[in-house]
Amino acid sequence: MVCVGIDVAKDKHDCFILSSEGEVLADVFTIQNNAEGFNTLLQTISCCTNPKDKIKVGLEATGHYSYNILGFLLDKGLPTYVINPLHTNLYRKSLSLRKTKTDRVDARTIAAMLLSDVDLKSYTDTAYHNEELKSLTRYRFDKVRERAKLKQSVSRLVTILFPELEKLVPTLHMASVYALLSEFPGAKQVAEAHLTHLKAVLHDASKGRYGRDMAVTLRDAARCSVGSVMPAKSLELRHTIRLIRELDSEIQDIEAAIQTMIEEIASPITTIPGSTLFPYTTLFRSIGVRMGAMILAEIGDFSRFDSPDKILAYAGMSPSTYQSGQMSLTGAYSHMEKRGSRYLRYALYNATKYVCHWDPIFSAYLAKKRAEGKHYNVALSHAAKKLVRLIYALEKSRLPYSSAA
Repeated sequence: MVCVGIDVAKDKHDCFILSSEGEVLADVFTIQNNAEGFNTLLQTISCCTNPKDKIKVGLEATGHYSYNILGFLLDKGLPTYVINPLHTNLYRKSLSLRKTKTDRVDARTIAAMLLSDVDLKSYTDTAYHNEELKSLTRYRFDKVRERAKLKQSVSRLVTILFPELEKLVPTLHMASVYALLSEFPGAKQVAEAHLTHLKAVLHDASKGRYGRDMAVTLRDAARCSVGSVMPAKSLELRHTIRLIRELDSEIQDIEAAIQTMIEEIASPITTIPGSTLFPYTTLFRSIGVRMGAMILAEIGDFSRFDSPDKILAYAGMSPSTYQSGQMSLTGAYSHMEKRGSRYLRYALYNATKYVCHWDPIFSAYLAKKRAEGKHYNVALSHAAKKLVRLIYALEKSRLPYSSAA
C-alpha cells in the first residue's frame, strides 16, 4: 500500500508519499495549483508505485481550496480521503510534544494517518457532486440571514418614522406594507398623501385585501403620529426595502435550483411529515426541500457513517463527557459538544420542530420528554436525535416514511 499526503493551500500543495512499510518513497515536494501541477503529482505517484499497489490519497477539508484537486483525483480513480483538520491536529500532537506545524509537516502527518487509521472512509464521487447542493443550501442560509438583518432594520426605522403603523397591520414584513413604505417612507408622507393614491398603492400590493377603509385608518394615524421627520432615515428605509425585495428574488432562484436537485436525488427523507417548504409552490407537509436539502447536503454520503450516533457527533449533538478521579459529568449533567457542522445542527433542529408539529409519533415523544420535566430545548434535542435515527434508517433502506411502521 502507498499513502499520499497532501497539504492543500491556495496557490500550491505540499505532497508526501509513504509506503506501507514506512519507507519514504517521495519526500515532501511542492506542486502548483494548476493542471501542470496536478499532472506532476500523478506522474510522481506512478513512478513510486506498481500497478498492483493499493493507493490511498489524503488531504484536509480546507473548504474551496481543495475542490479542484479533489475532483482531479476522483476523476483519475484514486481512492481519496478527506480528513477533518481537527483530527490531523490531534494526531500531529500525539506524535510530538513540540509545537510544530508547517505545510511540510502536515503532508507527512496526513500520509501517516492514512497508514495508521484503517477506519477512514474514502471520499466518493457522490460526495464530491454533493458539494454543489451544499454550496446552494449554505448560500441560501447566508442570504436568509442577510435578509433577516435587513428586516430588523426596517422595524427599527419604522419605530422612528411611523411607530403607530406596527399596531395597524398583522406584520411590517408583508408586500402591502413594503409598498406603502416605499411610496410614503414616514408618517409625514402618509399624512400628506392623496387618499386615492394611498388607496391604489394598498389595493394593488395587497391584491384587493386593503382598500379605502385601511387608507383612511393609516392616514388618520399618520396625522396624529409622534414619528420623527428625518429625510435621511426615510431614504434608508426605501433602500432597505429595495434590498429585501432583491434578496427575496435571489432566494427564490436559489430555492428553485435546490428543488431541482432534490427531485433528482429523490431522497426518502422528504416523505417525513414536517414543514411546508416554499410559500410560492404547492404546499405539502414534509421535511422536503428547505430543511431536507440542507440535511442531505451536510451529511453527504451516508456510507461514511456506521451508525446514527456518528451523524449526531458530526452535527455536534452528542453529549460531552468529563471524568476525572471521582468527578464525572455525564448524562443529564453533560453539555452538547457543538463542535460539528452548525449548518447540519441548524437544519436538524428546525426540521425537528416541524416534524413534532405534524407527526403524531414525534409530537407524543416530545410531550413525553416535556412531561419528564425536561426543558423544551432539551426535549427537542431528544426528538432531534430520534429524527436522525429515522433519517439514517430511511436512507439505508431507501423506503418512504410510514408513521404506522
